[in-house]
Amino acid sequence: MERKRVNSSRIRAVGYDPKSQLLEVEFSDSKLIQYRGVSPEVHRQLMAAPSATSFFEDKIDESYPSSRIR
Repeated sequence: MERKRVNSSRIRAVGYDPKSQLLEVEFSDSKLIQYRGVSPEVHRQLMAAPSATSFFEDKIDESYPSSRIR
């Protein structure tokens, strides 16, 4: 999955597959976590948010099932 760079202190890049509703978040410490069931609208809001880190912490981190990839 291709990831796009994000201007954030904690998040390096974000990838998204709308077909499977899978969101990948690559953190500044190189940790990579996939979140399942994320709607295209939530992904769009994340990418448009003034603070990707704040949006991620408020709307995604604890709200969707996740798996650590690395």
